Amino acid sequence: MQRTTMDLWVGLFIMAGIGALLVLALKVGNLGTYSAGDSYTLVGNFENIGGLKVRAPVKSAGVVVGRVTDIQLSTETFDALVIMSIDSRYKFPKDTFASILTSGLIGEQYIGLAAGGDEAVLKSGDKIMKTNSALVLEEMIGRFLFDKASERKEDGNADSN
Repeated sequence: MQRTTMDLWVGLFIMAGIGALLVLALKVGNLGTYSAGDSYTLVGNFENIGGLKVRAPVKSAGVVVGRVTDIQLSTETFDALVIMSIDSRYKFPKDTFASILTSGLIGEQYIGLAAGGDEAVLKSGDKIMKTNSALVLEEMIGRFLFDKASERKEDGNADSN
């Protein structure tokens, strides 16, 4: 009888541990902060999306207002076409600015919406005209190294004249 009771408690403890790990995974994956209930769709073209992924958050003033639902390559402009689902509680002006930002130095990428001052609001299916692509760390490092090499080359030419 004691062995059965002990097995029952061990089983309950393991189930509680699995439940805690599941809740932790949802919190870390940021999957529990936005529900796609009543929403509308916005589209944005970006030259470079970096590491942006489907289900990435769309934030305004640090508040999650939506999620990225799809990413495609535009065959007309060869830009990335990002489709976002925005909670219908939030209405953004037509001159809203969308930027791909990074949480921290190497954190997840998300879309940040900065509302403009236009009185007309974006409707479902509208395109955000003002976008700012992701800053790619490798490109920035490459540009920095190239600039440093150019400076060194110019300094070497100036000394030899």
